[in-house]
Amino acid sequence: MTNETMNLQALLEKTTDPDFLREMIGFTAQRLMALEVETLTGAEPGARTPDRLNQRNGYRDRDWETRAGTVELRIPKLRKGSYFPGFLEPRRMAEKALTAVIQEAYIQGVSTRSVDDLIQAMGMSDISKSQVSRLCGEIDGRVQTFLTRPLEGDWPYVWLDATYVKVRRAGRIVSVAVIIAIGVNNDGRREVLGMDIGPSEAETFWTGFLRQLTRRGLRGVKLVISDAHEGLKAAITRVLNATWQRCQVHFMRNVLAHAGRNGHRLVAAFIGTIFAQETKAAARTQWRNVVDKLRVGHHKLAAFMDQAEEDVLAFMDFPATHRAKLHSTNPIERLNGEIKRRTNVVGIFPNA
Repeated sequence: MTNETMNLQALLEKTTDPDFLREMIGFTAQRLMALEVETLTGAEPGARTPDRLNQRNGYRDRDWETRAGTVELRIPKLRKGSYFPGFLEPRRMAEKALTAVIQEAYIQGVSTRSVDDLIQAMGMSDISKSQVSRLCGEIDGRVQTFLTRPLEGDWPYVWLDATYVKVRRAGRIVSVAVIIAIGVNNDGRREVLGMDIGPSEAETFWTGFLRQLTRRGLRGVKLVISDAHEGLKAAITRVLNATWQRCQVHFMRNVLAHAGRNGHRLVAAFIGTIFAQETKAAARTQWRNVVDKLRVGHHKLAAFMDQAEEDVLAFMDFPATHRAKLHSTNPIERLNGEIKRRTNVVGIFPNA
């Protein structure tokens, strides 16, 4: 299992297809150079036009060291004069800007304006709005390819969660659910497995999303970690046939709601002793001890805990070294936080 808490960029850096962020940086850099050379020559490659100012003359290879790894570039050459991309000039933070192009372009709806601003920040000039629009469409296509890529190997641990964003629909502003799946494979590599957008977290929506993941190759799932949303639970049972772990953080919120304001500290301390146990047998024994103590004065809470025991302690059937990441949805909540931080800048999206 991985131990670090990853942000959005780290998750992309850990993914395959192969090495998605590095591939996207290379692809976008190559397209930006092609667009800039198109402006310098006055024509697209191979086009016969009286407006042509210069001609292409092959390529020269150059390695570009980025945080995502070495990117192999093919820099276009011209028959008259020379060409060198501005973003490769010394001291220019081009790789950071180019990463921002990729991430912000997609998150902000592949906005021509936002991408144009970022391209200008990279030191590239004279690229027209139509060229920027074309580049945006190409970036969007590559991201869609990533989101629909085949999933290879076994994924024993999967986290599922949803966040909500505002979208305009038929003249109204509505909230839509953005559902996300993160998985860890047998090598301990964590990846974003998929994402989808729907009107709500209905069982049919979750079921369709999980079936889409299985069609893409999701297999070997042993444990699914999520909150206790009824539609999601039903979809997990129907599609994945895996053990379900109820998120401990969400569980504690429900518990404290039953405990009343005056009982928060005492109840939290009691339940904390359960999660401090090293084996499942010891945790189950302590669970029963705590529930028996709570039956006096907190009978509704005790009944709630009777029903939740198996789901909350499911993670303890798995290796002890993995449990710190398996008992809650915290790994995916961090990603949701990154999405919210960026989508809050947009406010209301024009469409899904």
